[in-house]
Amino acid sequence: QQRIFPMESSVCASPGCGKPATLQCPTCLKLKLEPTFFCSQDCFKGSWSVHKAVHAPAPTVAPYFENYEFAGPLRPGVLSPIRTVPAHIKRPDYAETGEPLQERAMRGSTTIDCKNAKQIELMKESCQIARDVLDLAGRAAKPGVTTDELDRIVHEYIISKDAYPSPLNYRGFPKSCCTSVNEVICHGIPDSRPLEEGDILNIDISVYKNGYHSDVNEMFLIGEVDPKYRKLVQVTREALDKAIAYCKPGAMYREVGNIISAHVNPHGYSVVRSFCGHGVGELFHCTPNVPHYGKNKAVGTMKVGHTFTIEPMINEGTFNDVTWPDQWTVTTKDGKRSAQFEETLLITPTGVEILTAKKA
Repeated sequence: QQRIFPMESSVCASPGCGKPATLQCPTCLKLKLEPTFFCSQDCFKGSWSVHKAVHAPAPTVAPYFENYEFAGPLRPGVLSPIRTVPAHIKRPDYAETGEPLQERAMRGSTTIDCKNAKQIELMKESCQIARDVLDLAGRAAKPGVTTDELDRIVHEYIISKDAYPSPLNYRGFPKSCCTSVNEVICHGIPDSRPLEEGDILNIDISVYKNGYHSDVNEMFLIGEVDPKYRKLVQVTREALDKAIAYCKPGAMYREVGNIISAHVNPHGYSVVRSFCGHGVGELFHCTPNVPHYGKNKAVGTMKVGHTFTIEPMINEGTFNDVTWPDQWTVTTKDGKRSAQFEETLLITPTGVEILTAKKA
């Protein structure tokens, strides 16, 4: 039976009590924890089931980061438990196993699906949810807010729409969105690190609804951001807009990279080569592949009904990248910052429609 010992005066920690308190838990004393006071043995006993949680050791960063030489100043935080999805919500094939079997079956195919009017309407609903939740998360992205909290907001909104957050357990990814801060190029895992004044943040949202995926991401400036990083973000958005303006029936996919590179290279920026835009629809990732760098060898021309993403990743320094030991987080090799924007697009008879466009 534990007993509490007199200490300096404070207020009782028992919920709803508020009386003066001088007694402290012996376990807290032993562990040298922040003092928590109680007014009596009865209040202590009544609060024990809740209070004892403070005795548990604080979670730590994954051991595989020990001795890892980071390219830049960003460090990982602690991951919260994987969030759950209600049983009634329709799931993609990888939701339980982590393995996208349908994507694997289509590997090597050069066929690009042309969606009909019904399929396009289903995709539009998925894309609208993705845009709405991206805007919601963006409004919450402020100094002091953790990226894990943003992931909670994203997850809860998506499942409230009877949809599934596409990243969750895709090839084992542990969260419902990607949050990439500063030198992280892509696939940052939401964690306990609070956003800081001057950060630049990419939030990448993907939603599975009605059997169709959507994909969109955007940069957010956290507090007052250095003008040189604001410029990086601005130029990246401009590059995406120029590439989108090119899209129409008959346009070549390989030209997208030439347009992006022609816009960003004069600023001294580089284009990431390890990741590209992709087809999206019934599969999270499928043909076509849409490289963002110049002089690429992408095959295919755009046709009415094609749905795909363009999502240039533009680096302040070298285009080379490295992957953290978590096997997901990709950062610039030189530790300099990176920016990215993404939209899901539909080729129409007259040009292109941005299915994930921000509302006017």
